[in-house]
Amino acid sequence: MRAQYIIKPIICCSLVICLMYIYMTVKYSSFTNTNKFSETLQMEGEVNDFINVRNVSEKRTNLKYILQWTSPTNVPFVYMGVGQQGFIDRNCSHTNCYVTSDRNYLGDYTKFDVIAFAGPEVVRFYNTKELPLKRSPHQKFAFASIESADNYPVCSRILDNFFNWTWTYRLDSEAKWGYIVIRDSENKIVGPKTNMHWMKLEDMDPVSDNIREIIKSKTKAAAWFVSNCYTKSKREVFVKSLQAELINYDLKIDIYGKCGPLKCPHESDECNKKLETDYYFYLSFENSFAEDYVTEKLLHSLQNNAVPIVFGAANYTRFMPDGIYLNARELGVKKLAEKMNELIENQEMYIEYFKWKNHYSYYRRFESIETDDYCRFCSILYDDELVKKKSTYENFKDWWNPPNRC
Repeated sequence: MRAQYIIKPIICCSLVICLMYIYMTVKYSSFTNTNKFSETLQMEGEVNDFINVRNVSEKRTNLKYILQWTSPTNVPFVYMGVGQQGFIDRNCSHTNCYVTSDRNYLGDYTKFDVIAFAGPEVVRFYNTKELPLKRSPHQKFAFASIESADNYPVCSRILDNFFNWTWTYRLDSEAKWGYIVIRDSENKIVGPKTNMHWMKLEDMDPVSDNIREIIKSKTKAAAWFVSNCYTKSKREVFVKSLQAELINYDLKIDIYGKCGPLKCPHESDECNKKLETDYYFYLSFENSFAEDYVTEKLLHSLQNNAVPIVFGAANYTRFMPDGIYLNARELGVKKLAEKMNELIENQEMYIEYFKWKNHYSYYRRFESIETDDYCRFCSILYDDELVKKKSTYENFKDWWNPPNRC
């Protein structure tokens, strides 16, 4: 009996010891596995970090990166495309540029080659907090606008000494963004530019028989295709006064579009044909006054055998030789009406305004890869001389704005 009392406690103690050993073994195993799992996660994180760094490094090596700081849905960025696609679709000579509006795409926006700002949006920034707070030495900040400075002026000084490049209709911009290309008789691009060297009118060849035949069919004074009826330039006021003055010569201006009684599909072959066969003059009137701001309105006349009457703030000798157009602002209403009548009455004098066609031709910029504005913006990133050049627009407000604006 006494032996039984001794054995039972020994068995119980042995069981307790066994259970404790099993518990400690399981706990240690769990702890070890947990540590191994944590180590695995840490290693995977390090690998992922390495891969991300390597990918960014590869991106930096193979492509030039363009960040759209302002909205990608507004002009001019809305037609730029995403990634490389816009450059590929246009068959640009350089397609290795990448466009994004994601400021974190490269991890840090200071890694982008260029940060572009849409003019109509950025000119309304009145707080530096809306602009990048840092920049790297290799970066270019570019101001992009096809809109007139008169309609979108800069009214503060926060953009002074901020932009390195501009991408605008201004002829002194690093990248041009405009409407017109001028080629010579050998199809070489010669303008527009700030210093044009035109042939003198007296040295040009005589007008061809074909042009003479077209001119013979003309019977109407002037046409104007217009849809914006109230403008900064007050062109509609000038036209109203001109209409009244032309009555004295039994002449009139036919106004097509939203601002007149006549209808013609915008930029259609029908409109262009009507302009070529019927009208002596076309009103190439801009909606605002700004340096070099000359739009496709000028091409309506030059491409369709009508003499342009211009109304703008550009130096038009940068776009056309003297003696092929009439300048409404320089002549004023009375002298312009008188000159129009004189040329209509004297056909040989009128024909002289077309001698340029033997030596020059006019095109839209998008008609050629060579002059496509979006292609050019990519290609300048591979212009080593331009990229390495250190410059900023010190007095951007003064450079951009028309006189006495803001």
